[in-house]
Amino acid sequence: MSNLVIVESPAKAKTIKKYLGEGYEVVASMGHVRDLPKSKLGVDVDHGFEPTYVDIKGKEELIAGLKKQAKKSDTVYLATDPDREGEAISWHLAHLLNLSLEDANRITFNEITRSGVKSGMEHPREIDINLVNAQQTRRILDRIVGYKLSPFLWRKVRRGLSAGRVQSVAVRLIVDRENEIKKFKSEEYWSVDAKLTAKSSRKAFAAKLYGKDKKLEIHNKEEADAILAQLEGAEYVVSGVKKSVRRKSPAPPFTTSTLQQEASRRLGFQARRTMKAAQELYEGVEVGALGAVGLITYMRTDSLRVSDEAAAEAAAFVEGRYGKDYLPEKRRVFKSKNNAQDAHEAIRPTMADMTPDKAKEYLTGDQYKLYKLIWERFIASQMANALLDTVAVDITANEYLFKASGYTVKFDGFTVLYEESREKEDEEKEESGALPPLARDDVLKLKSLEGTQHFTQPPARYTEASLIKALEENGIGRPSTYAPTITTILTRGYVEREAKALKPTALGEVTTQLMIDQFPKIVDAAFTAQMEQNLDQVEEGKTDWVGTLGAFYGDFAKTLETAEKNMDGTRVKVPDEETDVVCELCGRKMVIKIGRFGKFLACPGFPECRNTKKIVQETGGLCPKCGGKVLAKKSKTGKSYFGCEKNPTCDFMTWDTPMSETCPKCGATLFKKKGRAGRIYCAKEGCGYERGLKD
Repeated sequence: MSNLVIVESPAKAKTIKKYLGEGYEVVASMGHVRDLPKSKLGVDVDHGFEPTYVDIKGKEELIAGLKKQAKKSDTVYLATDPDREGEAISWHLAHLLNLSLEDANRITFNEITRSGVKSGMEHPREIDINLVNAQQTRRILDRIVGYKLSPFLWRKVRRGLSAGRVQSVAVRLIVDRENEIKKFKSEEYWSVDAKLTAKSSRKAFAAKLYGKDKKLEIHNKEEADAILAQLEGAEYVVSGVKKSVRRKSPAPPFTTSTLQQEASRRLGFQARRTMKAAQELYEGVEVGALGAVGLITYMRTDSLRVSDEAAAEAAAFVEGRYGKDYLPEKRRVFKSKNNAQDAHEAIRPTMADMTPDKAKEYLTGDQYKLYKLIWERFIASQMANALLDTVAVDITANEYLFKASGYTVKFDGFTVLYEESREKEDEEKEESGALPPLARDDVLKLKSLEGTQHFTQPPARYTEASLIKALEENGIGRPSTYAPTITTILTRGYVEREAKALKPTALGEVTTQLMIDQFPKIVDAAFTAQMEQNLDQVEEGKTDWVGTLGAFYGDFAKTLETAEKNMDGTRVKVPDEETDVVCELCGRKMVIKIGRFGKFLACPGFPECRNTKKIVQETGGLCPKCGGKVLAKKSKTGKSYFGCEKNPTCDFMTWDTPMSETCPKCGATLFKKKGRAGRIYCAKEGCGYERGLKD
C-alpha cells in the first residue's frame, strides 16, 4: 500500500512523516502551484468571471515530480493548511494531479503532534468548495482592483504604482490619523497636586484636586494660582474612605491579531517576523528525544476556542506548579467575535508541560521569545483571577475636594505568570502601591502643594500593533492578511517607519486623496468590511461567488470610467520633501526623491542642475578606526547597522548603537550593546574600557 501526503513546506513534511511512518510518503508543494497569470488580468469579466490559472513559473520540475509520485500512489492525501488559502492550494493540486473532487482525500491538522496527525488522518473529507470559492473570490477581487486601478495611478500619479483593495484602506487609516495630528490644536490645562502624610505613616502619598461640587477644569496659571491661594493654610481632612476588592481577569489566549499586537509591543517584532517564527513553531522543530514536533497550534485564527483536552492539560499543569488556589472555580470559556471563523482553536502550545525553559535549548532566539509569549499567555488564561484590595479616599480642604487611590495585591492569581502589555495611550492610569491606613475625619499633614502645567496631546500615530488592532476592529482583512498588508504598504513607499510609528509619505497622502476623490468605496472601511462579510457568506455557502463579484464589478467599472473622464489630461504631482542640505553647485535646498534603489537627495533645479547625493544619517559618533563619522545604515534585508562614512576605504561596521558619551580613558565614542548581557564599551583597539548598562 502506497500513500502520498502533500503539504506546503519541507519542515511540515518532515514532522508529519515521523508520525505516519512506513507506507506514507510526505512531500511539499512549496506553497501555491497555480495562480492567475502575471502578464494579464486572467479573469473573463464578461463571462461569469471565469479565471485562467497557469502553473507558477519556476515550479515545472516540482509539478512534474508531484504528478509522477501521485501516479504510482494508491491514495493521495491533500494536507495543506486548514484555512481558505490551504483549501485553495489543495483544490489546485487536485486539478493538476487529476484527483476527483468527490474523493475524501482532504485532511487537516490543527496541530502537528502525534495525536493531531492521527486525528487528521482519521477524518478525511472532500475538498470544501465553499472555502475554495471564498478564496477564489478574494483573489479575483484583488486582481481586478490591482490590474484596473494600477495603470490609472501610473497615468495620473507616477509610473510603477500599484493599488490594492485592503492595502488602500490601511493607508487611508494612517493618512487620516496623520491629518488628525496636523489639525490638532493643543490646549493648556493645569492640575493641582498635594503630597500628604498621615499620622500612622511618614511616607507621603499623592492626592489630586478634583473640584468642589463638580469636577473642576483649570485652564491657565492664573486660575491655578488663585486656587493655590485659597488653599493656603487649609486643613486637609479625610471625608470619605471606600474600600473594595477588584477582580482582575486574564486575557484570552492569542488569536493571530492579538499575537501580532503583543509581539510588537513586548518583543518589538514586526508582523512578518512574528508570523515567520509562528509558522516554524507550528510546522515542527527538533526537540531532543521527541524529535520533530509542532510546538503550537495553527497560527492563523481569529477563534478563542480551547479544546477540552488542552484546558484539562493546562489545569493539571497549573495545579502541579502553583497549587489548587491558582485554578478558577470553573473552566474559562472565552467568546469569539461574531465574525470569527471557529474552525480552529486559539493559538496555544500543543503540550502544556513543554515549558519555555524546557524548549529553549532547541529553539532559535525568535522562536523561543514567541513560544514563551504564547505558552505564558495560554497558561495564564486558564488560571484564577488576581484579587486587588483597592481604596479610594476623598480629602476635603477649604471646600475643595481632593482624591487619592491605591491598591495592594491580595492574591496574585494569573499575574504570577503573565500580564498583557498595552499601548502607552491605553495604559490604565492607576496609582501603584498602597495608601497608608486612613479613616474618616483623619487630619493629614501637607508636605507640598503645587500647580502643574499640561497640554492636551494629539492622537498617536499608528504602530504596527495599533494598526492591526484597528484593521481587526473595522473588519478589514482576515488573520492571514495583516502581515502582508503592512509589508506591502511599506515596500511600495506609501508609508514609512519613524521609530516604531507608521507615517504616510507624500506619495501615500497624494494617492489616498486621489482615491478618496475618485474611488471612495475602495478606500472606505465600512465598504471593505462588508466585502469581508460577503466573502464569509460565500464560505458558508449562503451566497453565490459569481454574484458577489458581479455586484462589485458593475459599480467599480462605472466608477473607473467616471474617474478617467474626471481626470482626463490631469496629472497629480507628488510634492518633494525639502531638506536643510544645500546643493553645493547652485545653492538651492535639496529635496528627497525616490528612485529604483530607494530615497536620495536631488537638486530641485533639475534639469539645469543635476546634482544628486546619497541620504546619510549621522549619529554624532566617530569611527574608532579612522576618526570618520559613524552613519546609520541599512543592509539589503532592511536591518539597521552603523558604519564608517569612509566605507569602503574603512571597513568599520557594528550592530551596536553609538552614544553621545565618550570614553573616560581615551575619549573615543562609546557604543551600547543591547540584550540581557547589555553593556557599554569602547571599540578603539587597545582601550578595553567597558561597563554594564546600569553602572
